[in-house]
Amino acid sequence: MRTLGRAFIYAALCLLVLVGSGKGFFHKRKEPTSPAQDYFEKLGIERPGKKIPAPEFALEALSGKHVALKDLRSKVVFLNFWATWCVPCRQEMPAMEKLHRELKDHGVTVVAINFRESRKEVQKFFNELGLTFTALLDKNGAVSEDYGAWSIPVSYFIDRRGAFLGKAVGPRRWDSQQAKEFFRGLLEEKTLVEGRQ
Repeated sequence: MRTLGRAFIYAALCLLVLVGSGKGFFHKRKEPTSPAQDYFEKLGIERPGKKIPAPEFALEALSGKHVALKDLRSKVVFLNFWATWCVPCRQEMPAMEKLHRELKDHGVTVVAINFRESRKEVQKFFNELGLTFTALLDKNGAVSEDYGAWSIPVSYFIDRRGAFLGKAVGPRRWDSQQAKEFFRGLLEEKTLVEGRQ
């Protein structure tokens, strides 16, 4: 009986060694990660498991002009949902402004969708903080609902073809070196979810 038990343990160990060596049927090699992919984890950004198109929208900007998501194709879109009464939103927006100023000419578009507030309230807030990126007014909250922005701030990252790249719930230091490297990595790639169906 002891001999049978030892033989079973020996066989199990051999199988573990075989699988662990990379020669088993279930072993998969990890694909090399890109610089942008490495920063998903560092920045706490959730990635979709497959390519998902971002919901289309067309909203009025502070300027009175209407901006549609489809108008932003060929850009990497940083889409942030926020409100003037949200303290964490106020804390992260200066960093978003710095990122906007640094990368706006390189293909990153920062767009902040305000949740159900008046143009006057949003304009006052933008003037107070010296913000120059695009602010859109979601007057009835329909776009926020489409995106599942149940808590704010929440940010979505959309590739040049209009597909989700990631989601960040809560504020981040978007002017940090890690965040800048993340966006530069996104700009260097066609799409991070291409081929993952």
